[in-house]
Amino acid sequence: MEKNLEFPDLLRLIDERSTAFRAVVAAAPGLDAQVPSCPGWTLFDLVKHLGGGDRFWAAIVGAGPADAPPAEAVAARAALEVPQQREALLAWLDASTQLLLGALRAAGPESGCWTWWPASQSPQTAGGTARHRVQETAVHTYDAQLAGGAPQPLPVELALDGVEEFLFTVCATPSAWPHKPTAFDFHAAEGRSWRLTVDGDGARITRIPVPTAAIGEDSDAAGASVHGTASELVLYLYDRIKADSLHVDGDTGLLDLLRAWEPEEK
Repeated sequence: MEKNLEFPDLLRLIDERSTAFRAVVAAAPGLDAQVPSCPGWTLFDLVKHLGGGDRFWAAIVGAGPADAPPAEAVAARAALEVPQQREALLAWLDASTQLLLGALRAAGPESGCWTWWPASQSPQTAGGTARHRVQETAVHTYDAQLAGGAPQPLPVELALDGVEEFLFTVCATPSAWPHKPTAFDFHAAEGRSWRLTVDGDGARITRIPVPTAAIGEDSDAAGASVHGTASELVLYLYDRIKADSLHVDGDTGLLDLLRAWEPEEK
């Protein structure tokens, strides 16, 4: 069974994707470039969002176990002011990422902290936070590349972890699925597969063993099966690309129901 990325790998990937993000911003014709995947946002808005998120989560991790994010962090994010000049803005973003990485290193992967996903299959820890921030940074790097007209696939090791991280964090819930019970299979071309089962007990995710996935065993248990590269699956899950960019077997209407579902408890 494939293992999740280790904590040092998560920190490395946050740093690498933030560096890639800054490189795109540094090369862009201007900070007022529109971001197609974030309607109404400019590249400047995207930098502010990513850096502000890094600082917000650094404060959350540093505060330790809690029932809510620190009030000071919430206030600071609401009143966030950032440099307007590109070079200073990029330095601010770099410093923001280093604040996050420093907080994560100081806490260690098992340290508890507030997260917005208490009912999911992801832990409320610094490690869980790092795993999620890898994906947020990667997807926003893609957004920045898209604004520059040259989007690139997400790195494979990151994307493979990202499919599971999204399913565990965003999809898993004890809230009852309001439709007929079914399952969704996600198959990455790089050789990993996952099943999202939804019914009256909520939504839960399991890994599908590679031999089973390879031969399609028990495939009829899934109402819809989505096939693509790991990068394509992550970008689909984050609504950056549409289902018609992937190969889908089964009832595509179920994917619309899944996209529209808003569980009462998260």
